[in-house]
Amino acid sequence: MAPQVVDVAEKILNSARTIAVVGLSANPHRPSHGVARYLQRAGYRIIPVNPNVQEVLGERAYPGLRDIPQPVDVVEVFRRSEFVGPIVDDAIAIKAAAVWLQDGVVDEAAAARARAAGLDVVMDDCMMRRHAQRF
Repeated sequence: MAPQVVDVAEKILNSARTIAVVGLSANPHRPSHGVARYLQRAGYRIIPVNPNVQEVLGERAYPGLRDIPQPVDVVEVFRRSEFVGPIVDDAIAIKAAAVWLQDGVVDEAAAARARAAGLDVVMDDCMMRRHAQRF
């Protein structure tokens, strides 16, 4: 019997409850806002991470991942690739289960660090699109 192949994106979507969205904009026209709103409506708890806003989608925003006072399942990143390294290091530090880098966001070195620390990683993919395809 062949071993079962686990789709990492599907595993994350099935197990996650709390998603910290790094770079979540309060502007409803930004992709981060639309994706977070969709995920919130799909039943996930959204935690905005953006030092420039107080609240997004009815949730208190935090300036950084290390400022969040509760456990986080997934760190979803809406920042340019060159900013991913320290975000992934923070995700490891807060013991998140996974890191999800949105469309166009790629950092192989940071992804390797996350995997080495036991985190699941999805890169260059849209969480909303994957959820919509699955559910």
